[in-house]
Amino acid sequence: MEAFEIKTIFTITLFGYPIPITETVVVSWAVMLVLIIGSLLLTRKLKAVPSGPQAILEIGVEFLNNFTKNSLGVFSKFLNPYIGSLFLFLLLANIASVFSPVTVKIAGHEFTPVFLVRPPTRDINVTAALGVISITLLIVCGFVARGVGGWFKRLFYPLPFMLPFNIMEFGTRLISLTLRLFGNMLGGYVLMLMIEGVLPLALPAVASLYFDFFDGLLQAGIFVFLTTLYISEGIKLEE
Repeated sequence: MEAFEIKTIFTITLFGYPIPITETVVVSWAVMLVLIIGSLLLTRKLKAVPSGPQAILEIGVEFLNNFTKNSLGVFSKFLNPYIGSLFLFLLLANIASVFSPVTVKIAGHEFTPVFLVRPPTRDINVTAALGVISITLLIVCGFVARGVGGWFKRLFYPLPFMLPFNIMEFGTRLISLTLRLFGNMLGGYVLMLMIEGVLPLALPAVASLYFDFFDGLLQAGIFVFLTTLYISEGIKLEE
């Protein structure tokens, strides 16, 4: 099925090994390029009294600072860049299909686009990679907050027989982060394809407001919230 297919755009050879560059990689690169260019444009001429885009940017940064400070304490200044970048990347990646060209039929002639833009978060490799990064940060921050001995001691909390369950918790959180985002984005993409097949003129535009914009924003927020929550629990010291 088209929705599940991850197409290879081109292949590069490195040290004799072919490396396929899929549409997921290309769209992810495009999203990162948009974020880099946008950040450079928005920060190149900052003013003491903000106005326009700078004012909106500072409101967003202030909201991020307050959100992470309440959850992560002193760790917030180190994790703010990751949390903010993660949210923006997921937001743009989730709504990427909005910018995809569509097939147009005019006077009996059909014009098919040479490429389609699909959300990279419908690829489980992307969601799994982001999940691994978040869980790795959880472990690293736990080591920093508790020390090596305190971190391993936490695995036996509250009783020694909880060791396997506490270890398993890292795996279940990784699976939760990965599959929740992947399942919701793939499901939304499949539903949009079905809606376009049933009524290609008016209904997709209305449905896109939810499945692309609202759901994309919601899933980005949930992933970031859970990441912050897990790290907050990891650095919390028991009495």
